[in-house]
Amino acid sequence: MSPLSSSLLNPRLSFPLKPLFLFSQSSFAPRKFQIPRQFVSAKRKTFSALASEQSSATDNGGRSGGGGRSGALSPSPVVEEVQRIDVNPPKGTRDFPPEDMRLRTWLFNHFREVSRLFGFEEVDYPVLESEVLFIRKAGEEIRDQLYCFEDRGNRRVALRPELTPSLARLVIQKGKSLSLPLKWFAIGQCWRYERMTRARRREHYQWNMDILGLPEVTAEAELISSIVAFFKRIGITESDVGFKVSSRKVLQEVLRCYSVPENLFGKVCIIIDKIEKIPIDEIKRELNATGLSEEAIEELLQVLSIKSLTKLEEILGGAGEAVAELKELFSLAEKFGYSEWIQFDASVVRGLAYYTGIVFEGFDRQGKLRAICGGGRYDRLLSTFGGDDVPACGFGFGDAVIVELLKEKGLLPKLNLEVDNIVCALDYDLQGVAAEVATKLREKGQSVDLVLESKPLKWVFKRAARTNAQRLVLVGNTEWQKGMVGVKILSSGEQYEIKLDELE
Repeated sequence: MSPLSSSLLNPRLSFPLKPLFLFSQSSFAPRKFQIPRQFVSAKRKTFSALASEQSSATDNGGRSGGGGRSGALSPSPVVEEVQRIDVNPPKGTRDFPPEDMRLRTWLFNHFREVSRLFGFEEVDYPVLESEVLFIRKAGEEIRDQLYCFEDRGNRRVALRPELTPSLARLVIQKGKSLSLPLKWFAIGQCWRYERMTRARRREHYQWNMDILGLPEVTAEAELISSIVAFFKRIGITESDVGFKVSSRKVLQEVLRCYSVPENLFGKVCIIIDKIEKIPIDEIKRELNATGLSEEAIEELLQVLSIKSLTKLEEILGGAGEAVAELKELFSLAEKFGYSEWIQFDASVVRGLAYYTGIVFEGFDRQGKLRAICGGGRYDRLLSTFGGDDVPACGFGFGDAVIVELLKEKGLLPKLNLEVDNIVCALDYDLQGVAAEVATKLREKGQSVDLVLESKPLKWVFKRAARTNAQRLVLVGNTEWQKGMVGVKILSSGEQYEIKLDELE
């Protein structure tokens, strides 16, 4: 339909009305809610006093004087004033008001889209799991960071601190019904009671991608490729972020040379993971306490300082699994197109006890932030829960650090609320018609903010600006008598009347 001239339009399309009601500021002054005196006892009573009264009111037949059931809870004590609560969320947790929720949704959508592009299927697990699922090796940080408690059935449970053990549990549960290899991803809330620092919270969301049933290094190469693809989508480059790559088999080969028992391997890895967190003398003391000789400790620390795969091969030789697998990974990185993103660093071992082979960490090249993500191979995790081992590798990627990195780089997107239409009735009697208009537009896939009460046009235009609406659809008596509604395109100011059936 061709636009009508402004002289033919209802003037209400162009000139906002003044508010019909004005409220004095004093009418919004905060007030304490007072309970009527007749409902308040003259003297406050404690829970124990109330319980005593309840007990004395119960006769020998097990019934109270009021006919209530035996064992019923005592009524809550009445208080004279409603007490203010702390409006902040518990320490280390977050609210997500609309502006923050838009950012979270944007981030999660990228997680999901990258996972889809790589052929992964989405799964999820309970936030509450059995505590034993996360109790593995003494010395792991995660063991001391659990939010755990005993439920009413006397079961020890914990809020999940990570997602991989839940994945293992589900794979064991499904058993032979699963067709390998599996390519699964999850985005879940995790909980750890840890010291608060920048980008470190006690609850966070984590993106996990895991491949099960594939022993080849191609699995690790694919996972790192997916993270690189994610970084590229959000504007992060290889000059911003890199990956440190190593293998736990490097440590195994060094420790084997000094006849260190296999059962100490996990403890050594947990200690080595603290290298950048505590002084080197403390690292040596902890390693010595495990039973390692001074000579073994010095040799181990020398190997961990190596940053060149060529240098590592000179020390360990090229015949071992560690060097062979790492060389294959770096070769695959060239084929995937991300060789400039990765570097060898023998000190990377990861702090979780279940890793068995190649491990990697994403890091901020400016060194301002903690590890952005991390993962590796965990071929023997399932047997620790009584299942049959399946070759597996995966990574975890938290939401907090990447948001801090985007802030550092000035790459946070501007995510404003946007709706296609605002629909408003100009007369109270037309509220039902406005609802009909909104319903028709929603059925066509358009978003509609329907004004649900009588508001002056000045308010409606402000609302349209705040929601970044594309157009305003006004339902007035004059137009509706002709079976039409008024439309204003807010970006251009173009306005016209159109039949409802022709409104797209």
